[in-house]
Amino acid sequence: MVQFRMRSIPGDGADDAGKIHKWGRRFMKLADYVIDFLGDRGIEKVFVLYGSANGHLIDAFTRAEKTEYVATMHEQGAGFAAECYGRVKGIPGAAIATSGPGALNLINPIANCFYESVPCIFITGNINSQFMRPDPSVRQVGFQETDVVSIVETITKHAVMIRDPKDIRFEMEKAFFMAEEGRPGPCVIDIPIDIQKADINPEELFGFDADAARVHYSTDVVDRQIEQYIEDLKKAERPVFMIGGGARIGNAVDLVREICEVAMVTAYPTWNALDIITSDFEYYGGRIGTYGGAGRNFGIQNSDLLMGIGSRISGRITGGNIHTFAREAKKYVVDLDKALLQPRLQQVPFDVNILCDVRDFCQRLLKRLKEERAAGNLPTHEKWNAQCREWRNKYDPVRPEMFKDGAYQFEGQEYVHPYAFMRRLSEKMGANDVLVCDLGGTSVVVAHAFETKFGEQYLTNNGNAPMGFSMCGAMGAWMADPDRNVVAIIGDGGMILNIQELQTMKNYGMKVKTFILNNHIYGITKAFQETNFQGRCEACGPVGYNPPNFVNVAKGFDVQTFEISKNAEIDSMIDTVMAFDDGPVVCDVNMHEYHTYEPRIFGWSTPVEDMYPYLPRDEFRKNMYIEPLEGWESPAMPDIVNPNSATPGTEGTRTME
Repeated sequence: MVQFRMRSIPGDGADDAGKIHKWGRRFMKLADYVIDFLGDRGIEKVFVLYGSANGHLIDAFTRAEKTEYVATMHEQGAGFAAECYGRVKGIPGAAIATSGPGALNLINPIANCFYESVPCIFITGNINSQFMRPDPSVRQVGFQETDVVSIVETITKHAVMIRDPKDIRFEMEKAFFMAEEGRPGPCVIDIPIDIQKADINPEELFGFDADAARVHYSTDVVDRQIEQYIEDLKKAERPVFMIGGGARIGNAVDLVREICEVAMVTAYPTWNALDIITSDFEYYGGRIGTYGGAGRNFGIQNSDLLMGIGSRISGRITGGNIHTFAREAKKYVVDLDKALLQPRLQQVPFDVNILCDVRDFCQRLLKRLKEERAAGNLPTHEKWNAQCREWRNKYDPVRPEMFKDGAYQFEGQEYVHPYAFMRRLSEKMGANDVLVCDLGGTSVVVAHAFETKFGEQYLTNNGNAPMGFSMCGAMGAWMADPDRNVVAIIGDGGMILNIQELQTMKNYGMKVKTFILNNHIYGITKAFQETNFQGRCEACGPVGYNPPNFVNVAKGFDVQTFEISKNAEIDSMIDTVMAFDDGPVVCDVNMHEYHTYEPRIFGWSTPVEDMYPYLPRDEFRKNMYIEPLEGWESPAMPDIVNPNSATPGTEGTRTME
């Protein structure tokens, strides 16, 4: 139950005890109630951009005791920051925008939270109720009138306009419950100006009945499915786990790691779980998927038993032909989203679909695994685990020659090899640091080269996957815990989209370290165009796109800047940036446009174990425990993608001449 304090509302003639109604009941302003509610739920920072339609809500912060606003330069920045603030704090974040264009600028952050299953509360102001269109046939009546609720219904768990002030407690409680219950996600509360400034008596407000809305499942069924898995595990020769970000959302990180240890089964993290099954974990198998790596994908593809926990296992994991994914494995999946467990709606056809809360499931599975291990009934899978480790190490996308001075050249000019930079950064970051990663080619570089430590937090958004996310997200992460090192990795294309938030960082003294992987092009787009359009690249650079001088722009915001222009500068400059402790810092990392993000699959129908650059066929077949698929058409790498020869004295590397 939220605790309410009564205070005067400036300008209404009330005394310090609060406004007194003629019948003797005590009132408070609805906007105060809303902001108090956020503070009482542990949200100490709320990200906002002011507009007249949210004015009463913003003014309420002047009387708030448990929370304060952080004023951003753009509503999108506020929303991204709220997402990551909540993810670091382990509670829903919150952002507030005004009506019309302000509310519409929150759509990307709302979609982020919806597709990534992140609980977050988005509050929008709206025009006075009397000026709203009386009927859907009327396009608009009031200035900046927008029916934001209808617009966001498909990307929220709950969206509502407050039309009666007496509904505010019910709707606030419902929004927080819906945001966290079952599969988490965002909720939107739209509050017209006249409702914001209305007087309410908190003692007369009615609450939300959470019990009636909870997701229910049969523990008896779950236990039977666990017994079935235990029996399959006893017989399996090549079992694997696939762990997704849902393990963190469901507060089951320690449990899934212990399950791997007790079961003695190699685990493969999705890209949302790089900080769960970390690079230093004994049973870590490596990153997987269409941009995973041949060695890592060999483990999944050769498995005979797969258990997916906290992952919906999307096309970025399976490749386009889902029937080639783990095709000889019996596949289990655990989810609390009933829709995802319907075979007709699944991307991957699973053999056993388990409806259960991830933490509850992990506790039940772990208990049975411990019993069976103590009784000596479970195999150790030593040879198979050793094989998975060998694949992971042998086919590491990061190779020693990438670190050499002068290894990355084009037309006599040196550049920074992105994989060398990212591996060194991972080595220099601490086990309590936060890495916020942007999308596009940047996320591929991180997935290929950044090695995680347990305790680090890795934040990205692979569902909606907007460029420009990471720098804004880093603001929220730092505000959630300013004692932690927060590093943002972003490409030049992403940096341009929300570069104005450097001013927010400067205003609040946020000690965020931002590294720009600057290849002067939309790299991942270029790679797609080269593959699909015979090497033609349009609107991604150098035709139609050219980034600014980021160092000069950052200096305009009075932000400290550094540059890394070649491999020889990587170590010293990372140390310099990480040591900077006087506000935000931006470091421009000079890459070349011909970086090709390898390994990867070419052709959407390609089985994900058959990665480019292709292994010699004899070597490939030796790595396959199951029958390789031969009959599919191996797409050729367009010549434009490969303008480089191997570094002298090496074979199979792709570095600049």
